[in-house]
Amino acid sequence: MAKILIVEARFYESFNDKLIAGAKAALEAEGHKTEVLSVPGALELPGAIALAAESGEYDAFVAIGVVIRGETYHFEIVAGESARAIMALTMDGIAIGNGILTVENEEQALVRADPAQKDKGGEAAKAALALLALASRFDV
Repeated sequence: MAKILIVEARFYESFNDKLIAGAKAALEAEGHKTEVLSVPGALELPGAIALAAESGEYDAFVAIGVVIRGETYHFEIVAGESARAIMALTMDGIAIGNGILTVENEEQALVRADPAQKDKGGEAAKAALALLALASRFDV
């Protein structure tokens, strides 16, 4: 049984609740323990995961958040930099499932967040477990 930390950017609460429900369901179905940690936005997710990874308390992580395109370039910065930083942590050997939705509108976010539809939270949790299994296989 692994201990998985779900780190969520709490900006869009209703979508996050669905993403977290999907992630928890996928993890608990496999017998793993979960905790949830909230941060303000997607840019804070990688930093929070890095700090939590340093603690050694968790075996893997699931990043949860929603970034919706707006009228400014801010969307590109938040979407790109959060993904880049999470990938950097993954390349350092931290098992992270990336469940940050980057969408054009709230309708797209709803479909992707809902466990009864695209269940991207559940998919991110399964990705974290797959990376954790690889780390175990390669004794990392």
